[in-house]
Amino acid sequence: MAHIDPIGALMIFLVGFGYAKPVPVNMRNFRRKRKDGAADNVYYMGSDLTCDSKYAKKCMALVALAGPVSNLLMAIVSLLFMNVIKYLIPLTTITAVLYYFFYYCASVNVALALFNFVPIPPLDGSRILNVALPDKVYYSLMKYERYIMLGIFILILTGALNTPLAWLQNVVIGGLDAIVSLPFKLF
Repeated sequence: MAHIDPIGALMIFLVGFGYAKPVPVNMRNFRRKRKDGAADNVYYMGSDLTCDSKYAKKCMALVALAGPVSNLLMAIVSLLFMNVIKYLIPLTTITAVLYYFFYYCASVNVALALFNFVPIPPLDGSRILNVALPDKVYYSLMKYERYIMLGIFILILTGALNTPLAWLQNVVIGGLDAIVSLPFKLF
């Protein structure tokens, strides 16, 4: 409940698309293994807290990658259940409803993963892109995060992203389904 944004939740009912509060990340919890095998904090105590910025950028990219990867894993699990219904359970009204429910779950999760991989702030793809960009370029891009978010909402509301994302979504679902359904087709 801590991540629910009242305006973002209201937007779901008004325009069909909403948002949540950003999840805070405590960089003091990032650890890395030293050459001797022990774990080290990324932050070091001194006169002030300083950070090994190259490692911290990689950690933030991994944190950002967790969301889209979990969406893809949920899509794979949904496709697995969908294929169990398709290949192992006789067709009835209930199984048809379940089949389409799991297909819808897979579609939504793939769409969320693809949308979050777009490398523009504040989406996760921009945090992943941060590893490749120089700090100066990345921070100058982040200054415009609010305006870019407004642009994203306009693109969503006008439907400008529908065709490219739907095409890519169908390609990803088709590829994942081909992999997931392979064991079922062999038997």
